[in-house]
Amino acid sequence: MIEDVTGVLIAGGKSRRMGQDKRFLKVDGRSLIDRTVDVLEKVFTSIVIAFAEPLEHWNARGHRVVFDALPDCGSLGGLYTGLVASPRPWIFAVACDMPFLNPAVVRYMAGLDDGSDIVAAKLASGHQPMHAFYSRRCVPIFERMAKQRRLKIQDVFSHPDLRVKIVPESELTALDPKLLSFRNINTPEDFDSAAALLRNPFER
Repeated sequence: MIEDVTGVLIAGGKSRRMGQDKRFLKVDGRSLIDRTVDVLEKVFTSIVIAFAEPLEHWNARGHRVVFDALPDCGSLGGLYTGLVASPRPWIFAVACDMPFLNPAVVRYMAGLDDGSDIVAAKLASGHQPMHAFYSRRCVPIFERMAKQRRLKIQDVFSHPDLRVKIVPESELTALDPKLLSFRNINTPEDFDSAAALLRNPFER
């Protein structure tokens, strides 16, 4: 178990492209949000769940629940909120719509800190900001970006005041050949495809 990093689940809840609250879509009786918490509990001793706004009728399983300290800032606000709430100097931030989150990939990336402020993967599709590690040094940067309404998280990877460790996909395919750990769900089609894989693990 990793003790010096808080696992932060970013669960804002807009789900515009899905047309319904994807956090609670179920596959084999488990919601997407609960599946992500299941994995975080296998890796981290400290877990924080960041929502955009209060949520009723969901069991947080004893983990700390916080709400966006920077309203209407999307995932950037969730990252900021998670960092501020974390009792640890680092967080691992992950979106709640990533049903194939791979503990081995998370642990591997956790071991790559070389004095950097961010450890993130870069795949052929680009940087993966919602499956990445962030240090507290990011807090004032995120706050400044929010005030300037620069809400694109990818901008932090080229920020001059931050040291960023980029993990190429070539380092990750040995642990996750299809890089499913980084796959997220935005549309009904995405959900149907992921649900089929979850029901038939031998096809992954």
